[in-house]
Amino acid sequence: MASKTTDNVILRVMRKEDYKNVRALLKEDFLASEPLCQFSGIASQWQNEEKRGENKEKYEKFDDNNLEVIAQGTSLVALDEDNGGRLVGFVLAEAQFPEDIEKHRIEAEASRQIGFGRIRVILSKVEREANIFERFGISKVLYSNVTSVDASMRGKGIGSRLAAALMDVGRSKGFPAMVAYCTSFYSARQKEALGMQCIYSLAYADYKDDQERPIFTPAEPNTMLRVMAIKL
Repeated sequence: MASKTTDNVILRVMRKEDYKNVRALLKEDFLASEPLCQFSGIASQWQNEEKRGENKEKYEKFDDNNLEVIAQGTSLVALDEDNGGRLVGFVLAEAQFPEDIEKHRIEAEASRQIGFGRIRVILSKVEREANIFERFGISKVLYSNVTSVDASMRGKGIGSRLAAALMDVGRSKGFPAMVAYCTSFYSARQKEALGMQCIYSLAYADYKDDQERPIFTPAEPNTMLRVMAIKL
């Protein structure tokens, strides 16, 4: 699958050899701009740990997991042909099944005290409560996990094109639905414009710790996490 737009940006299926550039964009752009990662300082933590040579196994596992996702053939890259095929965007997406809900809950609970763990906990909560498998009566779903567009290329519709192309990939591979957990107001609005519907939402102000304090308070207009879904 490959498509070219009038601005010479090509979309195609992500390959293993793309991961070096995908990882760099994820680390330098996505983690610094995604509301929950930005609020939690995940990008700075990652950079500081790498400088100090800490938690190497954690990042190796992170990379291994992403490479397994890429091997499914459900992730996409956007490449700028006018700039030597430079990576300007990507979407990491994977198949998920009903048994993954409990698996993710266990993994999130085990990591709730470290780095990205708090984010995994809230994502697991909304996954359980939205329960797209029961809601849609399906046994698998295409999960659009991470979407990132290079800051210099934003406003050109690349994110929307990646999402639309991912829907086509999902249809071609027999997925009955696609789902995305949108932590950002803007990502939810983008998905809605493509026909995805909000099937569940959680206001950050209502998600509190044991002392009734909000755990996440990202900058407005990012006030809630929305689960967006579409039947394919």
